[in-house]
Amino acid sequence: MESVIILGTGIGGCTAAIYTARADLKPLVISGHEDGGQLTLTTDVENFPGFPEGVQGPELVARAKKQAERFGARFDYDFASGIEKKEGHIEVTFESGKVLETRTLIIATGASARWLGIESEAKFKGRGVTTCATCDGAFFKDKEVIVVGGGDSAMEEALFLTKFCTKVTVVHRREELRASKIMQEKARKNDKISFIWNSSVDGIYGEKVVQGVKLKDVKTNEITDFPCDGVFLAIGHIPNTKFVVGKIDVDELGYIKADRFSHTNIPGVFAAGDVQDTRFRQAITAAGSGCMAAMEAEKYLVELE
Repeated sequence: MESVIILGTGIGGCTAAIYTARADLKPLVISGHEDGGQLTLTTDVENFPGFPEGVQGPELVARAKKQAERFGARFDYDFASGIEKKEGHIEVTFESGKVLETRTLIIATGASARWLGIESEAKFKGRGVTTCATCDGAFFKDKEVIVVGGGDSAMEEALFLTKFCTKVTVVHRREELRASKIMQEKARKNDKISFIWNSSVDGIYGEKVVQGVKLKDVKTNEITDFPCDGVFLAIGHIPNTKFVVGKIDVDELGYIKADRFSHTNIPGVFAAGDVQDTRFRQAITAAGSGCMAAMEAEKYLVELE
């Protein structure tokens, strides 16, 4: 019987591991398919406190993992496929067939950004193709970029990027935006933002970094070249919560419903990081919620005794 199992090794899960390990709970941390979480796709992180020169995303996660191991956290690789609340504990089933029992469970499985799914996209991840303007916008100072999407998040990304970029072009596959009226108005009023309608990104080209995209007119299938320095994808996120649906309360998008103390509807089960965050999705907020989940798990264990 484990005292704490943590699902996910992003910065939220690793922070929870540090805190529970320092509390001598010897947490077992399961990495899952995306070891290190979304930070592993971010080259430079310049907004995490304590790194005045910035830090590589993978390095930040590796440091947090090493810190947790120093205090006794154990790390393993598997993928949770189901959970079940039992009398006095939680049972976690894994894809490998393994079944583990734990008194508390911290779910920090994150939310994966939706990608275009085109072959050339993978080549430029972290080299001009990104899913986070807040994280990477400053690297495109005085550059021209495109934002793919038509919802509120796309408008927010585009508006934020105008702080750095000389030109921001929103590429949307429909004739109308899905964004709220107020967000549409803000974007349309900004002189740096322009729109390309009825188009999708069919390819991304460049040598070492992005130099442009191939746009496909969804009505005529005509392909045109569009030079740009960066591609920001704002087509949504997918929370990694399939294994808890029907057991833990989630919202209409699949994000875990957690209260402000990281509690879920199941006693002893807590949520941290992007798996329960539909708004901020930042490394620092994930770390903070990981801390809260860990402290609440420790408190829960004390109350069980």
